[in-house]
Order: sequence, then C-alpha cells, then structure tokens
Amino acid sequence: MDRRLFLVLGLSLIVALVISSVFYFQVVGRSAPQRETNVKEVVVAAKQLEVGVTIKPGDVKLTKVSAEFFPKGGIAKMEEVIDRPVVNRILLDEPIQEGRLAVRGSGLGLAPIIPVGMRAVSVRVSDVAGVAGFVLPGLKVDVLVTGSPSGGEGTITTTCLQNILVLSAGQTIQPDARGQAINSPTVTLLVSPEQAETLTLAGNEGRIQLVLRNSSDEAMEKTPGSDIGALYRGRTRIAKPAVEAPKQRPVVAPKPKPVAIASAPITPPPVPVPPPEIVVIRGNQRTVEVVPQKAN
Repeated sequence: MDRRLFLVLGLSLIVALVISSVFYFQVVGRSAPQRETNVKEVVVAAKQLEVGVTIKPGDVKLTKVSAEFFPKGGIAKMEEVIDRPVVNRILLDEPIQEGRLAVRGSGLGLAPIIPVGMRAVSVRVSDVAGVAGFVLPGLKVDVLVTGSPSGGEGTITTTCLQNILVLSAGQTIQPDARGQAINSPTVTLLVSPEQAETLTLAGNEGRIQLVLRNSSDEAMEKTPGSDIGALYRGRTRIAKPAVEAPKQRPVVAPKPKPVAIASAPITPPPVPVPPPEIVVIRGNQRTVEVVPQKAN
C-alpha cells in the first residue's frame, strides 16, 4: 500500500514537471519575438556636437532602445542626419532630434541657426560704449542709439529696438562652457527685416550701445528718450556776481558832409531875332518895309 502511494506521487511529480516545462518553453518562445519587435534603433551622437558643425558619419552611431522610450522627434536612420548642420549643441550619447538639425544644404556656421524670415545683423561695440565683454550668445539685449535729429533738437538717446536675441559674439556662436564673458568688437543680433533697416540706420547716423536684459523679461517698455536738457533739468544754477561795466564817453556821430548833386547844364531859350526892316521916305511920307528872308 505504501509503495503504491509513493509510486503514484512520483509519477504525478514527473508529469507535473513535464507539463510545466512544455508550458514554460511555449511562453518564452512566444514572448521573445514580441520583445524583439518592441526594440527600435535611434541615432545618437558619438561625440559632443557644437552649433554650426556639419554631421559626418563618424560623428553619430546607432543604438537600440525600447519602443516606449524612443525620443520624440528622434531619427532612426543615419543617412537622414549626415551632412546636416547642427543648430543646437548635442551632448555625447544624446539622441539626435529633428529640431536640433538644419536642412541639408542650408549653409555653414551661423546661417543654419537663422530662422526663416529673420535676419542676422552685426553691430560694432566697444568696452566703453557697450557691453561687449558681457554679451554671450543666447542672451537678449536692447539697442540704444544716440544722435542728433535733423530737426535741430540737440543730442538725443532713445531705445530703437528691444528684446533682441544675440546670435554670436565675434566668431563665437556658443556661450563659454564656464559662462565667462567674451571680449569681442562685434555682436551679431537676430532681427526681422524691418528691424535690420532700423539697426543699420542707427549705426550709420548715430552711436549704438547695447543694454543687457534678463532673458525671461519679455516686456516692451515705452520710453520717451532722453536729451541733454534732461540731464541738467532740476539742477540749480549758481548766479555769478554782477560786474559793473566801466563808463564810456558818449560817442558823437560826425555830421554828414554835403553831397554835391550833379545836374545837367541849363540852356537858355533862344532869343527871337526881328526881321530886317527898310525905312522908305517918299516926300513927306515915311514907311517901313520888312525884307523877306529865305527859308534855310
């Protein structure tokens, strides 16, 4: 009786192991292809890529990620990123996203990061007349211009542009890794075509100065401008003591000299000459006869 019980239990255990093994291999065999289909390839950076760099085959590589973790805007084929400029810094092993690349053939250096419809204009600044040593790419500035309008109002300073993005400082189009200032004589600003005209006119007709502002400040202030009179308005002028001028003798104007008036000579009218007369005496009669004259 005991042997039969042990025999039944042993056979039951063996059957259970066989059924479990068959079930396990069936489940694993079906789930393995399913897990394989949920894995996708994504293009990542093989090294740090700076702004303006054109991607070459050695700059990127393929790596596998789960489909649920595939980055939004990610690229799965390497041929889609080759020869395209970088418009935003990409770190090592960071997935390449469509928004960080410019269109293939859009140019090199600064050109790819200029949005469609915008313009890049460079202005010359100095350590004295600007914030050249403190402007970094990606910061925002206001543009002030100082000049003399044609209306004769004197020298005036006014804010001509506000909230303008800095594209580059000199030849640098990326901020310093340590956040230090970049000493450069020129700063390139991102403006609209209309703002480009204003900025060019301001640079030709006046002196430009950049005013650094908080990049999160989007407010557009309305300023009246400032002139020379505003600098001294409200200042009390110190009156100087009056100095009595020395007395001077009155100056007598000389009498005017008579002026001789030239006149034409006066010709007297001609005196009439009486015609010649002849006295004729006949006896006791006396007569006077006039001798006729010949016309000239």
